[in-house]
Amino acid sequence: MKKVGFNFLLLVLGFGVSTCFAQNPLNFGSNIRTADPSAHVWQDGKMYLYTSHDEECQEDFHMKNWHTFSSTDLVSWVDHGPSLSVDDLSWADNYAWAPDAAYKNGKYYLVFPAGSGFKDRKNPERSTKWMGIGIAVSDSPTGPFKDAIGGPLWREPYANDPSLFIDDDGKAYLYFHGKNADYYVAEMADDLLSIKGEFRKMDMGGYEPKMEGPWVFKRNDNYYFTMPENNRMLAYYMAKSPKGPWTYKGSFMDEESNSNNHHSIVEYKGQWLLFYHRWLATTDTGCKKKQRHSAAEYLYFNGDGTIQKVRRTDKGVAGFSTNVKPLSEK
Repeated sequence: MKKVGFNFLLLVLGFGVSTCFAQNPLNFGSNIRTADPSAHVWQDGKMYLYTSHDEECQEDFHMKNWHTFSSTDLVSWVDHGPSLSVDDLSWADNYAWAPDAAYKNGKYYLVFPAGSGFKDRKNPERSTKWMGIGIAVSDSPTGPFKDAIGGPLWREPYANDPSLFIDDDGKAYLYFHGKNADYYVAEMADDLLSIKGEFRKMDMGGYEPKMEGPWVFKRNDNYYFTMPENNRMLAYYMAKSPKGPWTYKGSFMDEESNSNNHHSIVEYKGQWLLFYHRWLATTDTGCKKKQRHSAAEYLYFNGDGTIQKVRRTDKGVAGFSTNVKPLSEK
């Protein structure tokens, strides 16, 4: 009996450990498949992730809604459910792809790509697929968000993967992946419901590889333009202005199994973090193929501001609450 009791105690302790430490992929409390995590820390001190949602075993990226998750320790996450769906849109019915979010003027903004039509991968000339970028607004960081302008910000060029960066002076800049329009930036109007002026082609220092999913952030006096270079490895540029000119600095996360990767970078409780997605086998489902899952790693900088190489781990940001000291102790 003593041995049985001891084994039971080990089982209980083991369960306690598994629920106290984060793992990669992040545990959202269900088998929901998420990708393209956009991480933000709002005034309430919580970490929020705005993600796309892969339908189980889908054959292509026919996606229908966006989810919002929140956490205070990066271990226990609350799934606030779909914060917006293509069913709420009058101008799109598919392709609920990589979103971003912002807070300004006392409102929360979800900037999202959506579209219509069909992509014929075997015969591209037959494709009718189109995508644009919309803006939705809510009084709450978790939504529900409401389509604010009843259409995309523009119809030409075809565009997706928005990154909305608000600088210290309150000016907002929108970066995106677009047909024949990569490495462009658009300044947003103060209400974030339209763009101001024309798209501006940025000076990337002569190096402009194929890319998608840009993410822009600021640390100290440096601006960082990060992206999946060739849609695979994560790479970055640095500049002293959100419009450049930019200097290419190389990759900071290698590609994984020839799969795409979308990401975000944010500081939380004094620690910089990289959120991204992984393609992992899902043997517990009928399709038994790799599907996307949101994950996270610690991110570190060198003294000159360059980003240190990040390697994928199964541990991820395990023990975040114990590893990160309160700001008062730093």
